[in-house]
Amino acid sequence: MMKAWRVTTLVLVVMMTSMRTREAKLIENFYDARCPNVEAIVRGAVTKKFFQTHVTAQATLRLFFHDCFIQGCDASIMIFSPRGDAVRDAPDNLSLAGDGFDTVVKAKQAVEAQCPGIVSCADILALAARDVVVLTGGPSFSVELGRRDGLVSKASDVAGKLPEPNFSLAQLVSLFAKHNLNQQDMIALSGAHTIGVAHCSRFANRIYNFPSSTHVDPSLNPAYARQLTLECPRNVDPSIAVPMDPQTPLRFDNLFFQDLMQGKGMFSSDEVLFTDSAPRPTVVNFAANQSRFFDAFVVAMKKLGRVGVKTGNEGEIRRDCSFFNSRFS
Repeated sequence: MMKAWRVTTLVLVVMMTSMRTREAKLIENFYDARCPNVEAIVRGAVTKKFFQTHVTAQATLRLFFHDCFIQGCDASIMIFSPRGDAVRDAPDNLSLAGDGFDTVVKAKQAVEAQCPGIVSCADILALAARDVVVLTGGPSFSVELGRRDGLVSKASDVAGKLPEPNFSLAQLVSLFAKHNLNQQDMIALSGAHTIGVAHCSRFANRIYNFPSSTHVDPSLNPAYARQLTLECPRNVDPSIAVPMDPQTPLRFDNLFFQDLMQGKGMFSSDEVLFTDSAPRPTVVNFAANQSRFFDAFVVAMKKLGRVGVKTGNEGEIRRDCSFFNSRFS
């Protein structure tokens, strides 16, 4: 009995040590010795790009989310393929704004000028995502670093990895749970839509082809539905994008959740966060208290930044974020 207890205790100790090791793969001061000014360098490049075009904010934040959800936070989303078969070429990623990619490329160039071959594109993207949140009025937070860049980027790996605008609550919860993100994390990350935009085709079914007598989704606020039809008339230019927060589209705040409570969720996958009784209390909480939303968002972003990371000898440190190093050998 005593021997069995000792074996069980040893197994638990090994498991706990292993868990701590996995969790310690990323650390905030990873570059302190080799590139101590990396955060200031990235912040400077991101800020410059942001003041050139405010699209930078939503584009960079969305780029980070897509990158982490597809095959982990490894900058595979950044790879350019002349054959058009990289992650960024998948149908679900074609709407990613070029300004997000350009933000990371410019930040990488600035870092390489001072710390060549040291800082990964994956870490630069994580830092840039934090910086655009701050630039739009959101919370500041420390970013864990130490990611390495992935060696694979295939468009064929994308299908089914990203949430769709018509997802049910069960589908959302299931997808996020695969990345160790709980329901509150999912709701907090959805709050990033406060600075998001969406192409009309992503929600046109709710204002023109919904299975109801009016062909409009009855869960939509009627005035908001009319506003969307004005901004997205039938046969609209497919490049037209509409702010997801009609009140403060350029500011990172909690009005997105207040919009949901008024039937102004652009995606049904957003509106379900309020219409379903399970997530509703969290939405109401975030709508009433911006600080609580910000705190939850920071927790969720840190957890998101750990998804599928490559560390140690895995992957590489790319010279150019758009290409694998093998291109230069």
